[in-house]
Amino acid sequence: MATQKTEDALLKKVWNIANVMSAAGVGFTDYITQLTYILFLKMDAEKEELGLKSTLPDGCKWKDLIEYDGDDLVKEYERILAKLAKQSGLIGTIFTKASNKIDRPVHLKQVLDMVSGENWYMMEGDFKGAVYEGILEKNGQDKKSGAGQYFTPRALIKAIVDVVNPQIGETVGDPCCGTAGFLLAAYDHMRVQSKDSRKQKFLKNNALFGADNTALVVTLASMNLYLHDIGVEQSPVIYQDSLLDKSDKMFDVIMTNPPFGTRPQGSGAVSAVRTEFIETSDNQVNFLQHIMSIVKTGGRVGVVLPDSVLTDGDSTKKVRDKLLKGFNLHTILRLPTGIFYANGVKTNVLFFDKGKPTKDIWVYDYRTGIHHTMAQKPMTRVHLDEFVECYCSGHMQDRTETYSAKNPNGRWRRFTAEEVAQREDLNFKWIDLTEEDERTVGEIIDDMQEQADIINNALTTLRSILGGIHFD
Repeated sequence: MATQKTEDALLKKVWNIANVMSAAGVGFTDYITQLTYILFLKMDAEKEELGLKSTLPDGCKWKDLIEYDGDDLVKEYERILAKLAKQSGLIGTIFTKASNKIDRPVHLKQVLDMVSGENWYMMEGDFKGAVYEGILEKNGQDKKSGAGQYFTPRALIKAIVDVVNPQIGETVGDPCCGTAGFLLAAYDHMRVQSKDSRKQKFLKNNALFGADNTALVVTLASMNLYLHDIGVEQSPVIYQDSLLDKSDKMFDVIMTNPPFGTRPQGSGAVSAVRTEFIETSDNQVNFLQHIMSIVKTGGRVGVVLPDSVLTDGDSTKKVRDKLLKGFNLHTILRLPTGIFYANGVKTNVLFFDKGKPTKDIWVYDYRTGIHHTMAQKPMTRVHLDEFVECYCSGHMQDRTETYSAKNPNGRWRRFTAEEVAQREDLNFKWIDLTEEDERTVGEIIDDMQEQADIINNALTTLRSILGGIHFD
């Protein structure tokens, strides 16, 4: 069995080259995407050496690439990518809109040599999958790449999966899957529930579904699952704008972290296609409506959403009222800032079931008085142990508040149907702590740097909109 030391050594090798690429102007995300393409070619060649059938068309294989060097190597690589991008099935998904981002032959050769030095196909699925997950996580931590928006912290995903508790035989969907963290965690959760070969086959090939409207994310998600031996014939992930999807796909379980903010211009008005939706330009509200439409009656949902979904009026309140009427919003987990790579938006996880109206709402406040930073004090799965225990998945009738008159700062509190009915919003706050800043100097600097990065990114976007005008 591969050791943690071996995994760390391989990760270091991969990331050392990433640093070289970055210095040469190839961003981390572009490097990871190219590494993914090259890994697939190498593993296909290893399969052939073992007597297994190649999935790649003739002329587009590892052997066709490595016989070149110099500028011819770059040209051959680009030819192969262009042809594979037009293929169907798993290949077409992995190579969705594939293009070369490493135009210097010496750097492309460096990546090829690194990949060539390992036997990837014969690695244990858990090991090579863990290596790839490590690559994605490190990429997500790089604020310059912007990849954090595609990467939900795995500690949070694990807690959500643990309480939603998908069962083998059920279908699990994520309409904005990023790098497939929810799908992978759901798979790991379900695969140990039965040794029945038919159930295992269904789990690997039919139980999971993911979609994303960013080509490189579809590539990374598909490869992430493939390296864990999931979707080896057909990727569970498709390239799709889920908000414009009018298919009849329905799922037993939905777990997701949709994009927040206003829908980008030019991407099409959702209300023009989804005429049954309450009209809004907010991504998160549209995704909530989409999720409500694709979960089966009796199905379960765990979705990360910003505070605005719980507090805003107008169209957002109309959607919220629709949720409370047709779904049982039984649990809200209030999250702290500092746990996501992308920004400091205040978020919650909403847990609801389809088919019955909301009555009591249980709220766990893991925000008030909680401080996390990505660098020095990251949130781990252990931090959410009390929430998972309080949730009582599978036996919610046994839930017991930690909040009381004697303990007014207990983090787990039930709000009755009568209390919910009297409220204009669902922004439940009750803990009153005199919050002292307990951060270290390093944590304060990290937080300041994060805010500076957000401002710089906003300025970069503004400059591009204004035609590259620079402000001195």
